[in-house]
Amino acid sequence: MIVILAAIGGAIWGGLLARKRGGKPADIAQYAAGYAIALALVGLIITIVLERML
Repeated sequence: MIVILAAIGGAIWGGLLARKRGGKPADIAQYAAGYAIALALVGLIITIVLERML
């Protein structure tokens, strides 16, 4: 669940950041995908750590 929320949040964050910087639709999509992947990996690590601790 954390991974999905992190990926969605990263996609929104990346898309808004690219749009704020004046990016074209392809730039916005690339930023959204990149941030979604990055934050999904962070969410995965957090999930693994929490599972190991509990």
